Amino acid sequence: MSNTINYGNLLLSLSDAIDLASKVISCHQQRVAYISWEISKAANLSQKLSKDIFIASLLHDAGAITVEEKISINNFDSVNTEPHCIKGKILLSRIPKFRNLANMIRHHHTPWKDLNKPISNDETIGSQIIFLADYIERLIDRENFILHQTDNIINNIRELSGNSVHPDLIDSFISISNREEFWLDLNSRRLYSILFKYGPLQNEEIDYENIELISMFFRDIIDFKSPFTATHTSGVAAAAEKLSAFFGLSEIEIQEMKIAGNFHDLGKLAIPNNILDKPGKLTKDEYSLIKSHTYYTYTVMSTISGWEKIAEWAAFHHEKLDGSGYPFHCDSSNMSTGSRIMAVADVFTALSEDRPYRDGLPKDKIISILQDMVQNNAIDKNMVSLLIDNYSEIEKYVKVKQQQASEFYKSRIEKINENI
Repeated sequence: MSNTINYGNLLLSLSDAIDLASKVISCHQQRVAYISWEISKAANLSQKLSKDIFIASLLHDAGAITVEEKISINNFDSVNTEPHCIKGKILLSRIPKFRNLANMIRHHHTPWKDLNKPISNDETIGSQIIFLADYIERLIDRENFILHQTDNIINNIRELSGNSVHPDLIDSFISISNREEFWLDLNSRRLYSILFKYGPLQNEEIDYENIELISMFFRDIIDFKSPFTATHTSGVAAAAEKLSAFFGLSEIEIQEMKIAGNFHDLGKLAIPNNILDKPGKLTKDEYSLIKSHTYYTYTVMSTISGWEKIAEWAAFHHEKLDGSGYPFHCDSSNMSTGSRIMAVADVFTALSEDRPYRDGLPKDKIISILQDMVQNNAIDKNMVSLLIDNYSEIEKYVKVKQQQASEFYKSRIEKINENI
């Protein structure tokens, strides 16, 4: 992996993960970003502001964590859209590169009449454009031809003028709504390619420091999906980081391992909470759904150019050396050092933390299970030996990182409750 990657490639791919929950909302973030970008151009906004609104649109539903919440909002069923807006603001506020977008996310469901700020304010116009773009996208019936719906959509949008949306932005939308190409691109299966090739981030690179911070942003989204997993990703990333260092990987490889650890459960955004939170044993069908999460992690991350190695490190943590793991049934011949480290880090963290169905296990029990897995040719002997030899230091580091994640989770819940 080079020191930079294409920013558009990164955000477009990761925005897919936010919409993994259901085919009903597939590509919702990207479709809203496309509409926002077109409205921004029609409104003659500056290139920088247009780009900021585009990025905010790609992340606008980051705070809608559960499948049920996402679908309810999409279907106009949610009577209270505030919680996911507040959660989104809190998540974005932690990342310096996203901090100026946080209030756009916070108010992307706030009607114009309630904003009490001039439309010339960047945050106001940004939130209003995302409000409008999101509303337009949710009006579309994906089962019917898009050009048969445009008149009805336009009429619905006109009714928002002055109350929900500033009239000037309604006019900007109307000015592009007569272009069949606008609607066909919006509904195209090639939308990712269109935004990647022609969008405002096409030539922008992002450096390593910011890549790691963005991985932390998605780590928080993943972990906060359920109170029972609120520190899991932090723990896995920390354990993988320490194991990598003890193994002797280079500094950049250790950074890559932290990033892979932060993304390793990205595919769990596609799994319903009633399965993730189930206190008892999973049924065969439920376990089949769980097994899909690493597949989704891989399919999202492997679309990021230059991340082929990181995609494998993140997604192969349930593979086993004897080929009996999932979902790719890799064996020792195609399990890299990084993948072996991540597999051990994931097992160690899962065994040591509390779960809905049991408390975290003591050291002797964890070591016994890890050694049994080595005997069964499931995980790497050298990585397990490395963990045992440095158990106290790894355990301490993991606990520190998980405590930090736990404190953030609790503070976030408090902030949400204060604002609702």
